[in-house]
Amino acid sequence: MNLVLVLPLLIPLSTAILSLFWWKSPVGRRAIGVGGTFLLLLNGLWLFATVWRDGIQVSAIGNWPAPFGIILVADLFSAIMVVIAGLKGFAVAIYSLATIDRGRESFGYYALLNFLLLGVCGAFLTGDLFNLYVWFEVLLMASFVLLALGGERPQMEGAIKYVTLNLIASALFLAAVGLLYGVAGTLNMADLAQKLPEAHAAESVTMIAMLFLVAFGIKAGIFPLFFWLPASYHTPPVAVTAIFAALLTKVGVYALIRVFTLIFVQEVSYTHTVILVLGGITMVTGVLGAIAQNEVRRLLSFHIISQIGYMIMGLGFFTPLAIAGAIYYVIHNILAKTNLFLISGIMHVLYGTYELKKLGGLYKQTPLLAALFLISAFSLAGVPPLSGFFGKLILAQAGFDREHYAIVGVALAVGLLTMFSMTKIWLEAFWKEPPQPPSESGKARLFGPGATRYLLLSPIALVALLTLVLGVWAEAALAVSLRAAEQLMNPAEYIRAVLGKTS
Repeated sequence: MNLVLVLPLLIPLSTAILSLFWWKSPVGRRAIGVGGTFLLLLNGLWLFATVWRDGIQVSAIGNWPAPFGIILVADLFSAIMVVIAGLKGFAVAIYSLATIDRGRESFGYYALLNFLLLGVCGAFLTGDLFNLYVWFEVLLMASFVLLALGGERPQMEGAIKYVTLNLIASALFLAAVGLLYGVAGTLNMADLAQKLPEAHAAESVTMIAMLFLVAFGIKAGIFPLFFWLPASYHTPPVAVTAIFAALLTKVGVYALIRVFTLIFVQEVSYTHTVILVLGGITMVTGVLGAIAQNEVRRLLSFHIISQIGYMIMGLGFFTPLAIAGAIYYVIHNILAKTNLFLISGIMHVLYGTYELKKLGGLYKQTPLLAALFLISAFSLAGVPPLSGFFGKLILAQAGFDREHYAIVGVALAVGLLTMFSMTKIWLEAFWKEPPQPPSESGKARLFGPGATRYLLLSPIALVALLTLVLGVWAEAALAVSLRAAEQLMNPAEYIRAVLGKTS
């Protein structure tokens, strides 16, 4: 058994169980919850270093060989996503120490956070489609309870919408898995990559591919399947919203990139053109929805949708440069978007609201927060030399190479509209005079002598620093993304690592 592959599952599972045993000790469960996410981050870095040095890592659980047993696989793309999961879990866990109330803590918040990370890492590392379904269900159950934890009416309404649509996606996913098994007789992804080109039911395979696109598209939040997301993401505590924004839709994007580079590549002219068109419409509808909002978290939730469109666009171009751009963009977006949600939480601490009309004066009150907001907002909009600029540049270059000028124009226009909506937040929340003074309790928490301000600001500062690093050292980050993309676009190495033979 390859320990570096198993630990991303064992660490969050053990942390969650230990948190439940310490349910009577608030200090104990907080320490265990934060410590577990930190260990997951360290293990993710170890996994990435191992894959970078030694190539794709494979572990057969119970010594059952592929394609018959449960297989864990980590290529560079998987390893990058595990690192990001550990990083965002750690940042949100620290932030949660200052923002999650004791009631939610006592009902297992930190255990649920780690169960969520368990499902996410399992989805990134599994080598077969049925176990991908299982891990999707693990993270769906954990995320549903996190969304509903607290029992407030808006939460319950959002949770019902969230779970209903995701259960439909799960049903479609399971149906697609059954149909695919009927065609190929296997669900191991490496084995499918070998057998599907030889299948005599090409039309059936394309139909199944579209079914997977719908199922994963609901989870990723692509057009027209995204309406559950802005209806639910603004209802839980902001720490929960931040981890959802960072990871849940990205698991859907990961699954789309994985299956449409490894498995469903027989009718690229059709399947990937559909993906490309959906990516463009997703960008436009998401950013227009964001512009119409006057509540910070709803505005940012629509931007999750818009930014997903860029990632899907890279998959639709289906070249090594485009896939590298999509991977780079996933990393950039997770960093920038999560930070914006965490910053909105500090707005709520000071003013008790997320409504832009009721906010103001944050530039004078907290210049550091204003600077951190500008880093994340400008990065999201694609202002050079921040990471979002390079992500859009790579994708635009890939589009020009394929002569897809129209959708590149759409992507650039959406970037301008993104800047408009970020300017809207800046003018309303930071620049204008506040219509009401901040609450005394909020000022005491943020400016007082206690540790709360450091718990709130340190994760935001860390992620903002990483956003700057991703932009300043974009060439190195792109080199990593290109190597990951080359593995995805040339699956022989993946197949050989899993099955012990080439295609």
